[in-house]
Amino acid sequence: MKNELREKPVIVVVKKKRRHGGHHGGAWKVAFADFMTSLMALFLVLWIVGQSSDVKSAIAGHFKDPLGRADQFGNSIMPGAGAARPMLTEPLSIQDIVDPRIDRLRRLANFVKDRLTEVPNFEAIRRQVEVELTEEGLRITLLEDSAGVFFELGSPAPHAAGRTLLRSLGEDLSRVPNQVAIEGHTDARPYSGRTRYSNWELSADRANAARRLLVDGGLRDEQVMEVRGLAATRLRMPQDPYAPENRRVTITVLLGPEVLKTLSMPEGVRAPIPPGPASAAGTGGSP
Repeated sequence: MKNELREKPVIVVVKKKRRHGGHHGGAWKVAFADFMTSLMALFLVLWIVGQSSDVKSAIAGHFKDPLGRADQFGNSIMPGAGAARPMLTEPLSIQDIVDPRIDRLRRLANFVKDRLTEVPNFEAIRRQVEVELTEEGLRITLLEDSAGVFFELGSPAPHAAGRTLLRSLGEDLSRVPNQVAIEGHTDARPYSGRTRYSNWELSADRANAARRLLVDGGLRDEQVMEVRGLAATRLRMPQDPYAPENRRVTITVLLGPEVLKTLSMPEGVRAPIPPGPASAAGTGGSP
C-alpha cells in the first residue's frame, strides 16, 4: 500500500490571478479628466477675455453671488437689510484686471438707481434724475424743469424733493472711499433777481447747498474734492440755451487722476433713469 502511494504522483493545482496590463488600469482616466478640465477652463478664460466689459461684469457678479440672495443677508458687496454702512470692497473678477474701481462704480450706479426708487415721491421726479458712467466717474445729474424741481426758481434754496433726494444720495455715496465733485449749472438767461448777483453766484450757491445736504445725509467732508458754479458755460443743450434742462446740479463720484490718464470707458455704460424730458424753453424771469 505504501509503495502504491509512493508511485502515484501528487498533483498540485496553482491558480494565478490574471491582471490587466498597465494600459488597462484606471489611472490614465484620472489624468485624462484633469487634462480635459484644464483645457475647458483655458477655453472659458479665452472666451471671457474676448467679451465686452458688460458681459465680464455680469459673469463676475454671478460668481460673487450665484444665488442672487446676497442682499437678503446683509453680507453682499452692497449692504443688505440691517447692514451698517460698510465700505465697498475690491471685487475679485476679470474686471479687476482692468481696474477694480470701474467695477465698483458700476455696482454703485446700480445700487444708487435702486435706492432712488425708495425715495418718497420719486416717481414724480424720476425723469429729472440721471445716473451715468463717464470718463470722470459716476455722475448723478439733477435736472430742473420750467417750474423748478429741486431748487426754487432763481434761488439756491432747495425744495423738499431736493432736500430728501440729496440727503439720500449723501448716505449712499458715503459707502465708497471715492472723492466727489459737485457742480452747479444754469441756462443762458441773464439773472435779474438781485443787483450784483448773476448766474455765476447762483450756480455756485446751488452747488454749495447740494454739498451741505449731501453732508447732512452722511457724505464725509474729506470726500468733497470740489464745489464750483459754472453758470451757462457748459450747456447741456447748446442748441437751446434757455432750455430748463440746462439748469442742473451734478454730483460726480471721481475715479481719480491716476486712472483718467490711462482709462478709456467702454461703450454702453451710460445708464440714465430714464432720460430727461424733451426740450422746452425756460419761462420768464431768472433761472
